[in-house]
Amino acid sequence: MDAKDAKVELRQLRCLVAIVDEGTFTDAAIALGISQAAVSRTLASLEQALGVRLLRRTSRVVTPTATGLRVVAHARRVLGEVADLVQAAGSDHTTLRIGYAWSALGRHTPAFQRRWARAHPDTDLHLIRVNSSTAGLAEGACDLSVVRRPLGEDRRFDCAIVGLERRLCALASDDPLARRRSVRLADLSGRTLLVDRRTGTTTADLWPPDARPETEETHDVDDWLNVIAGGRCIGMTAESTAHQYPRPGVVYRPVRDAEPIAVRLAWWRDDPHPATAAAIELLTELYREG
Repeated sequence: MDAKDAKVELRQLRCLVAIVDEGTFTDAAIALGISQAAVSRTLASLEQALGVRLLRRTSRVVTPTATGLRVVAHARRVLGEVADLVQAAGSDHTTLRIGYAWSALGRHTPAFQRRWARAHPDTDLHLIRVNSSTAGLAEGACDLSVVRRPLGEDRRFDCAIVGLERRLCALASDDPLARRRSVRLADLSGRTLLVDRRTGTTTADLWPPDARPETEETHDVDDWLNVIAGGRCIGMTAESTAHQYPRPGVVYRPVRDAEPIAVRLAWWRDDPHPATAAAIELLTELYREG
């Protein structure tokens, strides 16, 4: 039988697994809450749909055939994935997943987690790192995402600015500029700037056209830190990165004449999580206090 012609239903897979687990058609019927005749009919319809024999049945015992063992293994996986799907679809009110690309909420992260747990004990908060332009929102990995660059013309998403962060320069600890308390953009124009074009907050466009630094590209915060610690490149990042990723060999210095970075919370425009407003309110409060 061609695979496209097979009509397999979840109830058939549940029936097959129940028979194997319970050992008899009678016990499977009890476990499923249906009649023994219904169990027999369901198994027969599955075997007919697949065109193979799945079980050997004697007067005392039921055992899977070799093909049946393989089908049972697949059936368990399918049923498990369906259970996960149902749980995920029904968990909007009990779980809030917030994605971020590099540095979550910086020094506000622990306070946000603790205050959320106190104020919303029925909605579990999970922070998820996804290094994509939407910090996991477009990929379905999260319900809300923290982004530090505009989402452009993508009309699928909406966002709100919850705070501002200083822009810092990341330098090797033995760099001459590391001895300063702060730097200016002009101090960095002759250096090589390490950037993440997918999620980063800084490009060479921050400098005047005649004073832009050279750039190299990276895609991971650990690689970014390692290269900077080695002294080959410098970095420019939001203040939150310094709080979340202190690293031996790397120092962070404020850039006095660089515009601050807006921290945004983004969500699906047509399907906002019920806790979106509460998350915006709490994050805005934390940044305002800070």
